[in-house]
Amino acid sequence: MENPENIDQMTTLSQVMQKLSERGIQREFRMNESCEMKFENSERIYQPTELIIIKTYRFEGDSNPDDNAVLYVIKDSAGNRGMIIDSYGADSNYPGEKFDEFLRNIPVLESDELNF
Repeated sequence: MENPENIDQMTTLSQVMQKLSERGIQREFRMNESCEMKFENSERIYQPTELIIIKTYRFEGDSNPDDNAVLYVIKDSAGNRGMIIDSYGADSNYPGEKFDEFLRNIPVLESDELNF
């Protein structure tokens, strides 16, 4: 359940990552040099249709546009949950269009389960 007192307190990427970790979401989905999306410590290669974005958190730096980031909480078809972290603006974590295209093709089904 969302706690209105926590909304202003959860303003940094590290704070949100800590809360997600407490809920068992600690691993990342990452795109490798071959533009394959893999779950951390796994060899499985995912297609966008095998994943669902269940929560999106956006962070904007007060003084530096390079501090902008997005954290996506992702669930795979087997129920595994993890995250994708991407800085946005001039310095994306993943150069090129493949990553952006992959993200755009992941279905979004936002869940209130991770509101805090």
